[in-house]
Amino acid sequence: MPAVAVSQTACRDDQIHLRGDWGQARFTVDVADDNAERAQGLMNVEEMAQSAGMLFVYDRPRVVRFWMRNTLIPLDMIFADRKGIVRYVHHEAEPLSEDLIYGGNNIQYVLEVNGGLARQLGIARGSEMRHPAIAGDEVAWSCTTPDE
Repeated sequence: MPAVAVSQTACRDDQIHLRGDWGQARFTVDVADDNAERAQGLMNVEEMAQSAGMLFVYDRPRVVRFWMRNTLIPLDMIFADRKGIVRYVHHEAEPLSEDLIYGGNNIQYVLEVNGGLARQLGIARGSEMRHPAIAGDEVAWSCTTPDE
């Protein structure tokens, strides 16, 4: 099983939860929340555990574009708005490609996981993310809200 099912699990900085019509999943993540960490991303990583990923956190919603320069493994990029709602999924980004991947407008969070997992799990537009960095009065799935 590539991701761990969520059930009454508390929010932690090193984990992100996702849910949707497809079910629920949890990934262990490194958080990239400053310019240097976001610029480095998963560059030069030769392999990543199936249940792992990287969460990019921006201080406010924005237009985001990613590329795969110096990234050695295929990745799925899951783009979410300020509420933690997935707005776009880019499947299996090509390693080492310098083509820009447009994630959309008003994106505040991007989760990168191993290529193929988003499709395998069913993660799609409308899915919801939960992580301590996704906070505020209007988030779709808050860390203060019990699992449903």
